[in-house]
Amino acid sequence: MTELTRLTAAALAAALRAGEVSSVEATRAHLDRMAEVDGAYHAFLRDNAADALAAAAVVDAARMRGEDLSPLAGVPIAVKDNIVTRGLETTAGSRILAGWIPPYDATLVTKLRAAGMPILGKTNLDEFAMGSSTEHSAYGPTRNPWDVTRIPGGSGGGSAAAVASLQAPLAVGSDTGGSIRQPAAVTGTVGVKPTYGGVSRYGLIALASSLDQIGPVARNVEDAAILHEVIGGHDPRDSTSLPDAVAPFADAARHGDVRGMRVGVVLELGGEGYQDGVRASFEAALDLLRDAGAEVVEVSCPSFDFALAAYYLILPAEASSNLARFDGMRYGLRVEPKDGPVTAERVMAATRGAGFGDEVKRRIILGTHALSAGYYDAYYGSAQKVRTLIQRDFTAAFAAADVLVSPTAPTTAFRFGEKIDDPLAMYLNDVATIPANLAGIPGMSLPSGVSGDGLPVGFQILAPAHEDIRLYRVGGVLERALEARWGGPLLDVHGVNGAAE
Repeated sequence: MTELTRLTAAALAAALRAGEVSSVEATRAHLDRMAEVDGAYHAFLRDNAADALAAAAVVDAARMRGEDLSPLAGVPIAVKDNIVTRGLETTAGSRILAGWIPPYDATLVTKLRAAGMPILGKTNLDEFAMGSSTEHSAYGPTRNPWDVTRIPGGSGGGSAAAVASLQAPLAVGSDTGGSIRQPAAVTGTVGVKPTYGGVSRYGLIALASSLDQIGPVARNVEDAAILHEVIGGHDPRDSTSLPDAVAPFADAARHGDVRGMRVGVVLELGGEGYQDGVRASFEAALDLLRDAGAEVVEVSCPSFDFALAAYYLILPAEASSNLARFDGMRYGLRVEPKDGPVTAERVMAATRGAGFGDEVKRRIILGTHALSAGYYDAYYGSAQKVRTLIQRDFTAAFAAADVLVSPTAPTTAFRFGEKIDDPLAMYLNDVATIPANLAGIPGMSLPSGVSGDGLPVGFQILAPAHEDIRLYRVGGVLERALEARWGGPLLDVHGVNGAAE
């Protein structure tokens, strides 16, 4: 049974189709793995064991009847806890939603259920997806499977850690400024932020509506591609959903070719502040793309120097608006004042004071100030102008290159507590991932190696909007070249699937 948790999603799906294993057996193996190791990692906030096994049994019965099934039918998956699941507590990592049982499914969850994918449980995250370390969860931090004294990235550290520690072959997360890609980078996994609107946001608990995007977390590029095909596509319930048809991402991941492609190295996403081991791993990966026939060119995006500042005005402004609904009146936590009259205003103040953590309060205050009379144009309006400049820089860069590349994060995983009291230092972890969210373009992080400190490094690929397929084309080629050099997948050679365990 334990061997089942070592299989990639594609390999497990093939074994299921061949009748070599049942979905019930595969699901139980992963649930057993969760029971065995998640006490050390805390990737999950709660399991969904009974429902997962029931869903697996339904898939097995359908397969026995010879029904036409999804490519991932029977393959279990983990879901980030800011994506609503009918009948299963969804908290977004916050006390203010403790005990809330959604009466409906997010479109993403509806698609997973329709594809016959048992949901193993809900993964941990920074509260309302605000953070880069998963230290801001109201339910305690998630620990990096490579080194439990270090962070697993954020906000989606739970999903990345679940995949890296072999508790789930696949997971889904949300990426507002890098919350899929940065955790992937520091855990040695693959994370993809699709083009904005490429995967429905209906049922995602909103942080910043113009930035949020759901995407896949996997152990390799092919698995991410297959999952992307399952969860992508238009949704009439999401007004920002794109009408684009889902492209053959998996085929591009398996058979892509980079000969003749122009790979643009973004000058502003490297250099000072980037760890030596991160730079060395990035340069080595570039050499492999050259060897595969790609042309590597340098591009400059000057406005990227202002992306972090613009993002941390736009995101708090949108968050302050989206989180206004958590008022103690409609759902979730309700705290009444201990003395004095029980008025709506005082209940709201007591509830939000008790229910929100420090980082959420910090961003709400900042966002409310940025939107207030007399400051809107100076702060929020100016940040939106910078956003337009960033989009123009991307347009110019993609005229010179087919894809853009950079390190995913400036450093490997840092130790717990190292940056939690310094918000500005924490925010700098997203410096390379934020521009993609501001422009709405797709991005991928895949592991490019291990730094001198023994921790994984992420390689980021960015493509023009609607051209997500280029991520899989380039990512698949680079991954194959890297694995040939390492002698196997990074998690097998160095991670919890190999020597580190």
